Parts: sequence; C-alpha cells; structure tokens
Amino acid sequence: MHTEFVSYVDGNEECEGYLASPIGLDRKTPVILVCHAWAGQDSFARERAEEFADLGYIGFAIDVYGKGRRGSSPEENTKLMMPFVEDRALLRRRLLAAVNTVKHVPMGDPQRIGAIGFCFGGLCALDIARAAPQGVRGIVAFHGLFTPPSPAQVGSPSRITASVLALHGYDDPMCTPDAVVGLAKELTDGGADWEIDMFGHTSHAFTNPQANDPVRGLMYKKRTSDRAFAKMRAFFAEVFPIG
Repeated sequence: MHTEFVSYVDGNEECEGYLASPIGLDRKTPVILVCHAWAGQDSFARERAEEFADLGYIGFAIDVYGKGRRGSSPEENTKLMMPFVEDRALLRRRLLAAVNTVKHVPMGDPQRIGAIGFCFGGLCALDIARAAPQGVRGIVAFHGLFTPPSPAQVGSPSRITASVLALHGYDDPMCTPDAVVGLAKELTDGGADWEIDMFGHTSHAFTNPQANDPVRGLMYKKRTSDRAFAKMRAFFAEVFPIG
C-alpha cells in the first residue's frame, strides 16, 4: 500500500491526516475516515486506516486537534477534547474540513465516503452523520458518546442520509442504555437507516488493547472487539461493495 501524511486546514488551523491506499488503483474507490479517540491521532487510528487499504478501500485517519497536538495522560487528553465536546459547531467545522479533503484524494470517490470512530471519535463519526454532507454514506461508531449537539450551536437537526451502525457495550458507564435509547430515537426521527448492536458484559474502550482500568469502566475485550470489527467489515461491504 501507499501511505503518507496529508496536510489540510480548517480556517487558520493546520491539521495532518494519514492516508493509506492500495497501490495500482484503476477506478474511483470509497474513502473511509478514521476518527481518533481522546488522545488525538495515534498509531491505533493509523493502523485502522491501513486495514481499510488492505480491504481495498482508501483509509484516512483524520486530525481533529491540529498538527502535533496529542495527549499523553488523561488530564492532557481531556484538555484537548473538551473544547470540541463543548463547542459542537467547532467540531462540525473541523470534521467537515476532513470530509472535504478526502473528496480530492487521488482515485477517491467523492460520492462514496464513510467514517468510523472510537470513543470521542465515535462522537465525531456520529456528528458527521448529523451534518449529512454530500457523499457520506456509511458511519460506524465504536463505544462512542451519543449526546447530540445543541440546535443553538449547529441549527436544526438535518435528515440523516448515511447508514449508521453503533457498536456498544451494555456496561459502558460513559454512555448508559438510556443514552442508547436516545440515540435510537434521534436516528429514527432523522430518517436514518440504522442499527445498534449492544454487547453484554462489555465496558467502554473495548477495542483498545491498552484499556485496563475497570474502576473507570475502561476495559479491552478481545472477543467483543473481534465481533465488532467483523460487523464493521460486513457493513461496509454492503454500503461500499468492492469489485
């Protein structure tokens, strides 16, 4: 595969995405954005972009915080994340800058764009769906945060045109079953094609092999992670068939 870092901007903020694409593409190919967790774009997000290239898609790990801005502790991560959680208009603008960037990727198909995300990145992926940009057709949120943005910040809710798959742990303390029901109602009201899969005995961050904090409800679970990624692959094979 071919990999490279790609600079793009949101206003005056320079961001740096990570592109992974199969070598020898001879036709327009779906592009999948990977939205990082609260520490910023990292090796985990870049590896997911590379896995999409292995599957025949173009993967693009986005950069919400800006070039070089990364956290190395819960305190730093929170400081980086909270301005975007509190200002969803800012977050939407930053996400749409990434969407617009991949519409110009060589051999990328601007009418077949998807996005996935993990934890804070799950919120990002869902906010891309909520913005309903043209060309975005599939969204997957792994152990995401489900709180919708305020209409005062982003305007009235749009009709959700992308298919949405949420993969979630029943025991996730950061997003309880009541929040899951709220997301289901929001997606239904938005007219989305949606599916929410709940995994029993599963906490937050279940895809992250480094997650090992049962007190805070952050626990990797390989069986659930494997099942969730299998569901993601089947989802994109349906939304964006290759070949």
